[in-house]
Amino acid sequence: MTGHVIPLVDQRSAALAARVPAHAVAPTGRLADARGRPLRDLRISVTDRCNFRCNYCMPKEVFHRDYPYLPHGALLRFEEITRLARLFLAHGVRKIRLTGGEPLLRRNLEELVAQLAQLRTVDGLAPELTLTTNGALLARKARALKDAGLGRVTVSLDALDDAVFRRMNDVDFPVAQVLHGIEAAHAAGLSQVKVNMVVKRGSNDQEVLPMARHFRGTGSTLRFIEYMDVGATNGWRMDEVLPSAELIERLRAELPLVALEPGAPAETAARWGYADAAGRHDPALGEVGVISSVTRPFCHACNRARLSTEGRLYLCLFATQGYDLRALLRGGASDAAIASAIAPIWQGRTDRYSELRSSLPADASQGDRRVEMSYIGG
Repeated sequence: MTGHVIPLVDQRSAALAARVPAHAVAPTGRLADARGRPLRDLRISVTDRCNFRCNYCMPKEVFHRDYPYLPHGALLRFEEITRLARLFLAHGVRKIRLTGGEPLLRRNLEELVAQLAQLRTVDGLAPELTLTTNGALLARKARALKDAGLGRVTVSLDALDDAVFRRMNDVDFPVAQVLHGIEAAHAAGLSQVKVNMVVKRGSNDQEVLPMARHFRGTGSTLRFIEYMDVGATNGWRMDEVLPSAELIERLRAELPLVALEPGAPAETAARWGYADAAGRHDPALGEVGVISSVTRPFCHACNRARLSTEGRLYLCLFATQGYDLRALLRGGASDAAIASAIAPIWQGRTDRYSELRSSLPADASQGDRRVEMSYIGG
């Protein structure tokens, strides 16, 4: 990327204090925000470090060798993460996703997975436990993660062509090792492997069809994500967004597709199934999904909270401030007090950045001081 200025500022802006209400209220599992959106999905970043330098997330110009990553003591310990996760489940969370940075860089991550797998939702069920990874370390970790209780994995992969992929990850990492990691995930029994491709016009959009051809019928679900203006360092421009509608038309020119119903309430991806000769979805061929945060925002149904590496609660991927839960954890607050602090934060949530993006001033759309995706996960 050229022609833009990357602000060299610390995106870990000061957190708001998470305050304990005077009167504690027991969680009911039915917590809703100011727009009536329930709390169902908790995304937990376990590290702010990554071994890739994808320019839409962690450009080298900012995240260089001397970048001041969080010290180990600032990170939530596994027991602290598990404790918070238990409280979020009491408020209605049903799905937990481990993210980063690159979560597999966190040492002994399978121990955290094992702890989280023992938790239960308000319905007495095991939460859906998933992980998003760039796949670089997946081949060596897939079996241990599965044995610990991980249910599903999503692998980020932005190109099939090796030269394009190396350019996208900007650390000269070969695509073959990521593909090997995906195979290892299947072999370990991790069901419903998903592959996420961030599509950036002029950089990797020529890889859309090759990726679809490759994963069709393999058991992996490929999802295309519109390039988003996350954080403040990726130099986002609207003309580099490939709208999902245009992407689907590219696919349908060669690969017959039929629209599918959402698989779950508040699902972010619009689903398209590969069709057979009769024009019906053939489950054996699988499906693709498109995540259209820019051109077709889904804020109205967003039920996701994000917990940062150092214990700050964020209410939106495009947030500028988080709420400090670590201070409560390490300050001796009881479970009831922490749960009572979480409730009004979510109840006051009004975030809908993607719906407002087109009406915001130009300087706001550049992401001034928004938290970086590598810090809170995608």
